[in-house]
Amino acid sequence: MNLRNLKHFLALADYLHFGKASAACHVSLSALSRNIRQLEDELGVTLFNRDNRSVQITPEGQTFLNYARTAVSGWDVIRHQVQDASDQLQGEVSLYCSVTAVYSLLFDLFQQFRTDYPSIEIKLHTGDPDQGIAKVIAGEEDFTIAAHPKTLPRELAFKPIAESPLVFIAPVHQTDLEHPLSTPENAQDWARVPMILAEGGLSRQRTDAWFRAMDVSPKIYAQVAGNEAIVIMVSLGLGVGVVPKIVLDNSPAIERIKVLDVQPQLQAYDVGLFALKKNLKNPLVSALWNLVGA
Repeated sequence: MNLRNLKHFLALADYLHFGKASAACHVSLSALSRNIRQLEDELGVTLFNRDNRSVQITPEGQTFLNYARTAVSGWDVIRHQVQDASDQLQGEVSLYCSVTAVYSLLFDLFQQFRTDYPSIEIKLHTGDPDQGIAKVIAGEEDFTIAAHPKTLPRELAFKPIAESPLVFIAPVHQTDLEHPLSTPENAQDWARVPMILAEGGLSRQRTDAWFRAMDVSPKIYAQVAGNEAIVIMVSLGLGVGVVPKIVLDNSPAIERIKVLDVQPQLQAYDVGLFALKKNLKNPLVSALWNLVGA
């Protein structure tokens, strides 16, 4: 069983799409399909169910996924342990974060990392930051940038990067005369305001706790995945939202948004880099980790 086939398997398990996986691995569709079939022949099981429309990992494939991730990570560790210390680090690391984090927090870090470690490739995946910690714990990503949760899982290491207030935002231009743009003054006013909130995650937890403390059942207009989408919906005049200020500051819709002066304020986000503690033994992972805050 060779390492290349394991990496091709991991890519297909990640994308569940032969075209996207083959592009990520820089191989042809036929080569990727052939290597997956070779793995299945060696194991004597079906790793993926596929038809003309979809690819799904099987229960056997899910079990093998844990082995494959450990094997590839272990290979990176041992390869660099046996190389001469003067050799340049080579390989890849993966990082998951929001689009906002990419252009607000990562530019300088990536620039320094490319200068110091030109042979290490960063695989960048973007999406809802509330999913990032789970992806790192599951072994799907080496790193994530996210807000520090109330309780940090013991297997995770955390390095702070920035602090961002969590703010209530409203549209600058009124579209619904029934709901004034000024900050609601009491619980009765808050109960009438249409709210655009995150579907889940830390922002939603803190907002729900704030409303409970006010003894208010919020009028939820929409529940949205992703803070950038909340900003856009608020800018269209659809309601009042709650987002980290770092998202608002980097939004193209910032001119159509105002921050409400709400008391008491929500607890700020402590944003930083997360990785599994055990993975910090990997020279590729520790290379990026050690640059943060350096």
